[in-house]
Amino acid sequence: MVFGGTKVWTNFSYGYRNESPSGWLLNPERSRLILFTRIKKSDRNNPRIFLHSYYTNSLGEPLAIKSSSQMHLDEAWDKWHDLQLEGWTFEELELPE
Repeated sequence: MVFGGTKVWTNFSYGYRNESPSGWLLNPERSRLILFTRIKKSDRNNPRIFLHSYYTNSLGEPLAIKSSSQMHLDEAWDKWHDLQLEGWTFEELELPE
């Protein structure tokens, strides 16, 4: 074993790995929800997030899917924070069966 050689390979990184935005955000009018979930098969070094937008019933629960999209982790965090600044609130919900 040669220390300090040019053919040294490591399997670790410096710093930390950000968690992804995850969960439901409800708009102030209680008419729309967005579900953020991490795409499990995305690359560890380039995580992607699903955004599923839903129409809601009178109780603010998901009723029907409106649209789906995906974006990179940084874009998803920006969207998450922007929505919260606009008055969207975090909700703990389960998808109806």
